[in-house]
Amino acid sequence: MKDIPRIASFEVDHDLITPGVYISRIDGEVTTYDLRTRIPNTGDLMDNATMHSVEHMFATYVRASEIGGKVLYFGPMGCQTGFYLLVRDCDKATVGRVILSVLEKIVTHEGEMFGASRKECGNFANLSLPLAKAECKRYLAALQQKEMTFTYPTAKETEA
Repeated sequence: MKDIPRIASFEVDHDLITPGVYISRIDGEVTTYDLRTRIPNTGDLMDNATMHSVEHMFATYVRASEIGGKVLYFGPMGCQTGFYLLVRDCDKATVGRVILSVLEKIVTHEGEMFGASRKECGNFANLSLPLAKAECKRYLAALQQKEMTFTYPTAKETEA
């Protein structure tokens, strides 16, 4: 297997990651943002209904935002500790501002869950607006407590 290159996300020390917004990779004009809502490897994971519910709400709001036409993808990480947001040709300060705005909109959302019908979703029974709101409230509070640097922490930073 030595001919297969390691993917970029495997090069990050997951034991150092805390909730935040990180640039995972840049491929030309496409930037992949790591929206880490949970601390990896602690057992504190999102369940499927939470991930699914945040995905519906965040994807809808971010595509309706000022960067909506530049959003290529939003979806959960398989490790259940966050989400990926892929954006084309958009500066990180704008993306960071939009992420905070979208989270605030989800937390204060009134009305029905987006895409929560049988016609709109292949697992519509596995959606919960209260779960989405709780996860986004938790994540928003974590983001508001520190500056968004968009860079993953390193061992040198944690030793300082």
